[in-house]
Amino acid sequence: MEEYWNHNAHYHPLVLDALPPGCATALDIGCGEGLLARRLAQRVPSVTGVDLSGEMIARARATGPSSLTFARADFRDPAHEALPAGGFDFVSAVAVVHHVDFSEAVEALDRLLAPGGRLVIIGLARNRTPLDWLLSAAAVPAARLRARRHGGETVPPGMPVQTPTMTWSTVRHTAHRLLPGSRFRRHLLWRYSLTWSKPAV
Repeated sequence: MEEYWNHNAHYHPLVLDALPPGCATALDIGCGEGLLARRLAQRVPSVTGVDLSGEMIARARATGPSSLTFARADFRDPAHEALPAGGFDFVSAVAVVHHVDFSEAVEALDRLLAPGGRLVIIGLARNRTPLDWLLSAAAVPAARLRARRHGGETVPPGMPVQTPTMTWSTVRHTAHRLLPGSRFRRHLLWRYSLTWSKPAV
């Protein structure tokens, strides 16, 4: 399963476009079977992917390339050898942070990021207002059209599913508090992006 499309993979180009100049080390949190990590490796010399699922890590290792490093790990674990503090110029987390406590996740991601590095989160949130539900409904035909263009939507077997508990507005306000200067954008296909550049000093 080298290439496929789904609502998460749809935003991989956004993640790749956020790579900082001269990026030498990248970490993909919740890498699954490694699609985004493989795409990052085409631009970044050293890429690590971590996931809690041993099954997913085995699949990621099977699809290579050998230059990639994959490890079964909880990104919140400061003692894991694959997750050195400040060890990465770029950290991505696609459809991950809604599985855990948001504040705890952000604190861990900040710890992993090198000074001057960049963080990109692609996340999910819960609808609460009538506008939220209207925007979600408007995404249905757009998602169907994009899936048709890509030969259908593919979800790798074994991928965990978790219903988000934080609302869109709560995510935005919490992110701005925890990551001053971060940029929050709500996107059409039921996702938001959060981009933050860590101060160099």
